Amino acid sequence: MTHRQEPAQTSMLRRGADLLHRADPALAAILDAEVGYQAGTLAMIASASAADPSVLAAAGAALSNVTAEGYPGARYHPGAVHFDAVERLAVERAKEAFSAQYANVQPHSCSSANFSVLSALIPVGGVLLGLDLDAGGHLTHGSSASVTGRHFRAVHYGLDEHGYIDYASVAELARAHRPTVMVAGASAYPRVIDFARFRAIADSVGAYLLADISHIAGLVVTGEHPSPIDHAHVTTTSTYKQLGGPRGGLILIGREHRTPGPDGRTPLSRVMQQAVFPRSQGTPNPAAIAAKARALDLVTTPEFKDTARRIVENAGALAAAFTTAGHRVLTGGTDNHMVLLSVLHRGLTGVIAERALEECGILANRNRIPGDTKPPLVAGGLRLGTNLLAQRGMGPAEMAECANLVDTVLDATTPDDDTSYRLDPQTRRYVRGEVDELCARFPLPFADDEPAGECADAYLGAPTHETGARL
Repeated sequence: MTHRQEPAQTSMLRRGADLLHRADPALAAILDAEVGYQAGTLAMIASASAADPSVLAAAGAALSNVTAEGYPGARYHPGAVHFDAVERLAVERAKEAFSAQYANVQPHSCSSANFSVLSALIPVGGVLLGLDLDAGGHLTHGSSASVTGRHFRAVHYGLDEHGYIDYASVAELARAHRPTVMVAGASAYPRVIDFARFRAIADSVGAYLLADISHIAGLVVTGEHPSPIDHAHVTTTSTYKQLGGPRGGLILIGREHRTPGPDGRTPLSRVMQQAVFPRSQGTPNPAAIAAKARALDLVTTPEFKDTARRIVENAGALAAAFTTAGHRVLTGGTDNHMVLLSVLHRGLTGVIAERALEECGILANRNRIPGDTKPPLVAGGLRLGTNLLAQRGMGPAEMAECANLVDTVLDATTPDDDTSYRLDPQTRRYVRGEVDELCARFPLPFADDEPAGECADAYLGAPTHETGARL
């Protein structure tokens, strides 16, 4: 097929890539290096997944040129006929994937989706009950660092002595503070969330229940984690963390879509439409919505279901391998994709562990843990996930290899203080070689046959950090 015979969108993307490399080789080289970096890096980031090339192509569509505030059939600009069709398709696919009755695909992120929902349901100064940040909650669940902690009076629940959500405390706090909205969801919690129990508590005090499933959306779609859609009044999620989609968010409602909102008349579905536009967000991102439509189609395939099953199996195997190696695994294991480690008893901090691993081609992020005495930029824990490992086709057998590589790096790391350290150069070379071999055996779905290895390092230099790492 010649370029002239190619579909218009394909031809445009190809010409755009060619023009980028000719007209801006500096930018093109960095972008190419990133592809190589991802292909040759063992990414164990719990908040990430790899988007299918077709999703990336949709995100780069000419639809980006369309400006159209409003919703399909009710835009404030002309020329949205194809965008209308794309957004309707994305909405239908979101409803199908999550068995929802209502979906809003316009939020630019789950953070913006959460703010839209909360600002529509809670008056300024009203009470919000959410999981404490140090217990695994999210900034948008009422943290003082977030606008949600400034506009609303945030009350936080925590964990019991075993590291599980303390539902008895949730009920007690709900009775004492009478929140308008309760949030069930987390960004660093490795166990199943009992949405039915949260709903019962919410009903007992007349609160709305918001379920934030950003981290577990793929498991919810495939039945690997219980769904909140018909338990919560409203559900929000990111589209990139586990759904393999673009940066963006969704607002979903199940059987409560006709339930009256705060005014006692307007259905929640209509409240959420107005909450996003015009209340908190202006022009949507048409190409991102196209990419969401593509990703939401892919999550209903048997292949995605198999990946989700492998994500959970891998996480369990990874947690077991870390336990065997003598690490402190929070809650003693995991029910989802996430494994949380305390590194303080190894004499390290989260930031040191994160940076030492990054030098060796392994990505995991620092995370505060219950009882943490270290500030957020230092932290005492490490958060790991198996989304990308499962997408590479790795199974439980490879998790022992991954845990061993992490353990090897941490054993070879000597801290000087909370943020600086020395890493044995021989260990770095050894682990980097093992990572290259493992990534070559299990390439990312979009990777070329030729492994990239240190491609990004060669162009950009090795990772550097303000606090410094001495080799």
